[in-house]
Amino acid sequence: MMMRIINNHPQLHALSELHFFEQLWSPADKDKALPREAAEKLADRLLHVSREGYLTRYQPGKYQREANALIAEEWTSAQGKPLYGQDIFRAVAFLDTRLAGKLIPCEKTPQNVFYIREILELYPHARILNMVRDPRGVLLSQKRKWKRRKMGAHFITWREATRLRINYHPITISRLWNSSIGASLKFLQHPQVMTVHFEDIIENSEATIRTICGFFGVDFHPHMLDVPHLGSSNEVDDPTQTGIKKERAGNWRKGGLNDAEVWFCQRITGKYMDPMEYPRVAVSPNPAAVVGYYVSFPFKIALAILVNLGRMKNIVDTIKRRMVG
Repeated sequence: MMMRIINNHPQLHALSELHFFEQLWSPADKDKALPREAAEKLADRLLHVSREGYLTRYQPGKYQREANALIAEEWTSAQGKPLYGQDIFRAVAFLDTRLAGKLIPCEKTPQNVFYIREILELYPHARILNMVRDPRGVLLSQKRKWKRRKMGAHFITWREATRLRINYHPITISRLWNSSIGASLKFLQHPQVMTVHFEDIIENSEATIRTICGFFGVDFHPHMLDVPHLGSSNEVDDPTQTGIKKERAGNWRKGGLNDAEVWFCQRITGKYMDPMEYPRVAVSPNPAAVVGYYVSFPFKIALAILVNLGRMKNIVDTIKRRMVG
C-alpha cells in the first residue's frame, strides 16, 4: 500500500521489490569490482525483477539487450573506473524511474531494514522510510500471503506459493519482527531515517503522508491517497475501488489467528511491542496447540532455510541478521 501511495506522486517512482541486498549482494561484495559480463548478467536479473516482479520465474537473458546497453552507458560514464554491484542496482533503479517519467526511485524490499548501515554508506543522499506494523497484523499477513495467487496475484507461481506457505510459523515471523525492529532502532535518531507506523498511515492518512513527503523533500499531492485496493493478503484485489481502508489497521482482531499464535507473538515480541505502543490482549491458548508449534518449529525452520537457500548470497550473514533480536 505504501508504495502505491508513493507511486501516485508525480516525482516518485515505486520500483518492484528488487531483493538486491541479501539475495544478489552481501557486504563482502562492497569492494569487489565486476567484470563486464557479470555486470551485464546482474543488470539483466534486476531488470527482469523490476519488470516482471520478484515472484515470477526468472528467465535469464530476457532483458539482456537492454542490460548490455545500460552497462555500456555506465562503463562510459565511469571513465575507466571499476563498476560494483551497488552501481548496477543504482543504474537499474534510475533507468526504470526515467522510463516512468519520474525523478526519484523508491524501492521497498522488506529485508532492506537489515542493511540500513550499508545503504547509507553506499548512497549518502538516500532517505530511508522505515515502516513498523503491529506484529500480530504482520503475523496474519504472512500466514495468508501464500493465498495471494488466488486473490489477484496470478503471476505468483505455485512453487512460490508453496515457499511462502513453508516460510510461515508464528515463532519465525515473531522473531523476524523483533530482528527488524532491533535493526531499525539503531538508526532511530538518524536524520536520513524516518520511522512511521502502518496504523498511522491508515488512521491519519493525510497528515502522515504530508510528513513523509516533507522527509522526502517533495510536495504533498492529494491524489496520493487514491490507492487501488490491491496487494492485501486478507482480501481479493479490487482495482475499481480506491482509497485507504481504515479497518486494515486492526484486521488481525477479526480472526485468522488462533490464540496460540497470538500468545507466541506477544510472548516473543513483547519487549518491543510495549515501547512501540502496541497493547497486548489476553488470550487462553490451547496447550496442545502451543506444544504443537514448539515441536514443529525446528522442522519448519530447517525446511524454510532449505527452500530459501538460493535467495541468500551469504547464508551465515543472512541468518545472523534476520534471527538475532
